[in-house]
Amino acid sequence: MNFLSDHLLLLSVVAPLLAGLAVAFAPKAAAKPIALAGFGLPLLLALHAWRYFPANAGAGYAFLHSYNTGLTGMGIALKLGLNGLALPLYVMAAVVGLAAGLYAMQSAAERMQGYLALLLVMHAGLMGVFASVDVFFLYFFHELALIPTFIMVGVWGGRERRYAAMKMTVYLTLGAMLSLLGLIAIYAKSGANSFDLITLRDALAAKPLDGAWQHRIFGLLLFGLGTLVSLWPLHTWAPLGYGAAPSSAAMLHAGVLKKFGLYGLLQVALPLLPAGAHDWVKPLAWLAVVGNVLVIGLVTVAQRDLKQMVGFSSVMHMGYAFLGVACLAAAPATGGGQMAAGGVVLMMVAHGLSVALLFLLSTSIWQRTRTFDLGEMGGLAQKAPVLAAFFVAATFASIGLPGFANFWGELVIFVAAWKFSPLLTALAVAGVVISAVYGLRAAANVFFGQPTEAFAAVAAANPPADLRWAEKIPALLLLVALLGLGFWPKALSEPLNAAVTALYPVPAAAAAQK
Repeated sequence: MNFLSDHLLLLSVVAPLLAGLAVAFAPKAAAKPIALAGFGLPLLLALHAWRYFPANAGAGYAFLHSYNTGLTGMGIALKLGLNGLALPLYVMAAVVGLAAGLYAMQSAAERMQGYLALLLVMHAGLMGVFASVDVFFLYFFHELALIPTFIMVGVWGGRERRYAAMKMTVYLTLGAMLSLLGLIAIYAKSGANSFDLITLRDALAAKPLDGAWQHRIFGLLLFGLGTLVSLWPLHTWAPLGYGAAPSSAAMLHAGVLKKFGLYGLLQVALPLLPAGAHDWVKPLAWLAVVGNVLVIGLVTVAQRDLKQMVGFSSVMHMGYAFLGVACLAAAPATGGGQMAAGGVVLMMVAHGLSVALLFLLSTSIWQRTRTFDLGEMGGLAQKAPVLAAFFVAATFASIGLPGFANFWGELVIFVAAWKFSPLLTALAVAGVVISAVYGLRAAANVFFGQPTEAFAAVAAANPPADLRWAEKIPALLLLVALLGLGFWPKALSEPLNAAVTALYPVPAAAAAQK
């Protein structure tokens, strides 16, 4: 048990990485069993971590272990551990990773072994992101996961895949470079001579950076990490990239990797640079609500391509998370900040599960209709009732219907936002109505009503079948997780609440006023 606890997080990174290398060179018959092990083992380890995570950990780290990389002179070590903020995202990454892997294995794509190998390397990077305590390796694992994304979009993607891959490369590389500059600036100005997040927190708690430097560094991190998350107006790479990306790559990137930016703000930027964060509150809040929620929400309503609609909706819902970050930065002394931090993490987990499910089902619809055009479909529920039920459930989850995990994330953010700005809260809640419009319209166009002539011709030539078990299993995995957290949010909220209380303490004066 001690060995497993000490090296659990390393195993969850190494297993998919080694499986990816093995799949690339294994005989064809052995590739899928090896890939299944590579995707499945991280989930088993993540569930073990969740089961044995100490209730009193707070902002402290469980399963903490450091590995010498030979760069200790620069303050760099492979230090892995989980606090209550990282745990929910670590578990979510494992769930979405297995679902994406299972869905990829049912495909008949060319050069499947190469595709699975890249997907496994991406999954290894994702597990490493949320397990890293060293800020250098936090960034390193993000890049490890990002590079296979570009290759998979450019080689296995759909229409405009080369342009989409190039645009993703330019935007995400720029965002990553700005983020790296911000992280290096924290390292250099802290005086800690270490990238260890625990050491940095102690050093900057004892001697905070002056306000001017906090302002500059947080600005770098906000727009660098914001680009990676698709903060408006730096979002245009996302819908195009997801529209062109193969399904499993879109599931992993939109569902998990995209959360790196928000995670970096919550875990690194806000605790280390609270005064700098406060300076950027108003620009961030208005960009999030007006840009991501309202403008992108209306753009999503205008979409007639199903996969593009899902891509734009993913960008839109990140606006709620950015609003929560703004509330946290604005109100560290009210208690609303702590509430906002918990809401952002719950929102990230719920969005990761629901958007992955929507991308999976969108591709399953295309496989039966040979189109993403909403105007060319109709009546598919008659031929594929199980697919229709899954899609409607995924739509309800995305809208934030009670009973799904998304409801809790949105509700907590809205309550925290009311303390910050009732006007912005009212505008953000209007986004829920916009989500209902495009989500329910898509479900109605695809599954109900009379089939169009074009769809009737396709159905006559190749009658659509309902979901196969190879598709049902990954879809069920995601849907069960959404419903489980929807009915039992306490499963993740207890360790999360302890972490945000410790990371964002209410000052004594404010606590006395309350």
